Amino acid sequence: MLRPTFFVAALAAASPVFADAGLDALRAELRDMKASYEARIQALEARLQSAETRTADAALNAGDAAAQNEAAPSTTQRFNPDISLILQGGYAHLDDGGERRLNGFLAAGHDHGTPRGFSLDHTELVMSASIDPYFRGYFNLALLDEEVAIEEAWFQTTALGHGVSFKGGRFLSGLGYQNQQHPHAWDFADNALMYRALFGEAYGNDGVQLKWVAPTDLFVEFGFEAGRGANFPGTDRDRNGAGSYALFGHLGGDVGASNSWRAGVSYLRAKASERDSELEDLNDVAAETLFSGASKTWVADFVWKWAPDGNAAERNFKFAAEYFRRSERGSLLCEDNTGAGGACVGSDDAYRSRQSGFYAQAVYQFMPRWRTGYRYDRLDPGTIDFGANSAFLPASTQPPTRHSLMLDYSPSEFSRLRLQYSQDKSMENLSENQWFVQYIHSLGSHGAHTF
Repeated sequence: MLRPTFFVAALAAASPVFADAGLDALRAELRDMKASYEARIQALEARLQSAETRTADAALNAGDAAAQNEAAPSTTQRFNPDISLILQGGYAHLDDGGERRLNGFLAAGHDHGTPRGFSLDHTELVMSASIDPYFRGYFNLALLDEEVAIEEAWFQTTALGHGVSFKGGRFLSGLGYQNQQHPHAWDFADNALMYRALFGEAYGNDGVQLKWVAPTDLFVEFGFEAGRGANFPGTDRDRNGAGSYALFGHLGGDVGASNSWRAGVSYLRAKASERDSELEDLNDVAAETLFSGASKTWVADFVWKWAPDGNAAERNFKFAAEYFRRSERGSLLCEDNTGAGGACVGSDDAYRSRQSGFYAQAVYQFMPRWRTGYRYDRLDPGTIDFGANSAFLPASTQPPTRHSLMLDYSPSEFSRLRLQYSQDKSMENLSENQWFVQYIHSLGSHGAHTF
């Protein structure tokens, strides 16, 4: 279609009379077009500004909602922890060693032991979750036939900053290296002799822990614990205040891309009141002993790990060793609890002991899913002074030792099958060849283990 300007130009060319009228019309049309375009541009700018405002408001509202969810989780998020069930058991071929006491050491409590033949070890129910932006929680329940025990139940801060954290409840102490590991995380089917002598299995406590990790390239960690002290080597004294104190410090770091290490020193002081144990007196009669006094333990630990370029999926190697030295001072009551003519009858006198021991182990994953390992245990009964009870109780000098070899296969990260052989000389006048077949299965989500 021809535009009006064409007719205006034609009329102007035909007659000067119409020239001015045509130019005025052209100017009017240009003004109308300009006004129309300006109006459209203003409308587009208004729409753009409105869209930007809506986007900013949506982002602000989303941020407020996220902050509110963190501060007060919704009903659907309040109980959504990681839950796992650990199934563990197997078969043990052992000699008839009776109560299997460690030679030269008073029996420690909470020693699950390993029965002969087929058996089911503790089944563990584990739950863990972030409580809110400030705390996280952990719960571990051990079940065995009619026995149910809360192994751990604690909360820990996550937002104190500056590398500081606070833990409260029931927890495994941070002293040493293996102490914080549950049985399903051990590299061997049974516990090291050192831990059997010190704690029976591991040292747990009801109390508080304050820990600080330094903001340095080198891993530096210090911790302090105070607790009820009811577990061996202490006892529940039913008093106000703390019955045990623990201090620990660790250093660690990387050596190149393939190696890492950690070393530490720990100290535990516990108080005992009539802590019971059993010994055989000089007449081979079972005698009950009750110790009251102070127990002090030093532990040194060292761990070295290797994996090519830090990738542990194909091959890796771990060396771990721990050494302890324990001294106890107080009084020991010795009583014949059989009525069979024992020599130790109600004698109470001073008691002093200084004992030590260590284990060293190496575990090598030589191909995916397959590992092999060797562990050497040795304890030193040290010096024991029974005071007046020395006339009734023997002080052994034979050091408990043990060599262990293991081979395990892990079809996945949730299951493990293990075969182990041990030559055990930890009991007096007994050398035992032990065989273990073990299975460990984890059902559900389970958090990563410590270094």
